[in-house]
Amino acid sequence: MTGDGGNNHPTIEPKENGPYLVHNLDKLTNSKGEELATKPTIALCRCGGSANKPFCDGTHANNGFSSAKETDGSADTREDYAAGDLTIHDNRGICAHLGRCSDGLPGVFRPGTEPWIDPAGAAPESLVATVRRCPSGALSHSIAGDEHRDMEQPPAILIAQDGPYLIAGGIELREDRWGEGASKEHYALCRCGRSKNKPFCDGAHWKGFKDEKN
Repeated sequence: MTGDGGNNHPTIEPKENGPYLVHNLDKLTNSKGEELATKPTIALCRCGGSANKPFCDGTHANNGFSSAKETDGSADTREDYAAGDLTIHDNRGICAHLGRCSDGLPGVFRPGTEPWIDPAGAAPESLVATVRRCPSGALSHSIAGDEHRDMEQPPAILIAQDGPYLIAGGIELREDRWGEGASKEHYALCRCGRSKNKPFCDGAHWKGFKDEKN
């Protein structure tokens, strides 16, 4: 492929008050497991209003979409939860609230309880496996002080059901402000248009965003 100045590595460029311009992406998959056609540059909707999701159809120009970050950053802090040699790191400010942790290990990840993570609540192997399923990069882990944050994945974008774009494989995002301890190898981007932490997902899609096609 060519495009994006000749750089063949995939990149994502969030346009001000507009779509994500994605360059050189080979794999775009929806929540049904269907691979969608790509080309050297595609425009992915992030206002939530396109009639041709996941692709932009220009609706952002008429529905008042703003790409401005509305959060003050106060939630962008990383907390550590340790048990023996294993430490779970968590940044609530970049959580996409997809429930892979609390659904997978409800005895460890306990929303509404303080502390909400009990690292002694499951075997270390199960904890690590669950943390590695976190698509937003909010969760990572350390073993004896050695942090494991990123994963070895090919570049790809998965469209979560009625949720964000899940980015994997170190696709470069042209964004200056990242959460504390955030992975740049995998992360979740808002596509409902409602996140206060744009371009990142903050779980606002739970307030009624639907995409039956994808």
